[in-house]
Amino acid sequence: MIEVVDLVKRHGAAEVLQGVSLAVPRGRTAVVIGPSGSGKTTLLRCLNGLDSFDSGTVAVGDLRLDARERGRDWADRHGQLCRRVGMVFQGFNLFPHRSALENVMEGPRYVLGLAKEAAEDRARRLLERVGLGDRLHAMPRELSGGQQQRVAIARALAMAPQAILFDEPTSALDPRSTAEVLAVMADLAAEGLTMIIVSHAMGFARQVADTVHVLCGGRIVESGPPAQILEAPAHDATRRLLQDVQAA
Repeated sequence: MIEVVDLVKRHGAAEVLQGVSLAVPRGRTAVVIGPSGSGKTTLLRCLNGLDSFDSGTVAVGDLRLDARERGRDWADRHGQLCRRVGMVFQGFNLFPHRSALENVMEGPRYVLGLAKEAAEDRARRLLERVGLGDRLHAMPRELSGGQQQRVAIARALAMAPQAILFDEPTSALDPRSTAEVLAVMADLAAEGLTMIIVSHAMGFARQVADTVHVLCGGRIVESGPPAQILEAPAHDATRRLLQDVQAA
């Protein structure tokens, strides 16, 4: 479903991603862990088209973007990538002047071109799916952080993406809200949604991940099943990371 080969991303003279390669089969969940500044968010932004990249390839299904090929149809394929891959951010990014229902309706109406009634029906079903069927008309300011993040997940699902990326979705939440959001994500994983999750929640990674990738210094230093990576890491960077998480 998702394949990344030798992905390089530079910011000026700094090489943020230094030849990252990974693959996520359809219906599987990959969790990416790593220290701050290792390139995790940049990787996700390259995967859903928010950032360009300097070399390498990104493929989602049969759609492939190669940094060397900037032909006439590149912009069209780039737009398709944005629609195929949803993203849930740390900071919710909801429209403050729109209700939960309206936030979820926006993409289907104005990007996918659904009629208002169809978009509203989809939004209602998805908000019920994330446990917010009783908060359809609440404004973001009336919702807790965990509820806002669940609206953001419903908004991403509303675009019917082939995969969803999560960028530390619980980093700004209290323990109760974190548990609510992680429960929704665990349900999505169990349903077979293809996901890449950047997270420091190691217990969650152990529960839902098929593969854990460790990103350090812009490189994947090791990958494997959760038990292998979290219990018997092979790389010093992984051991240091796990020690830091346990000490926090």
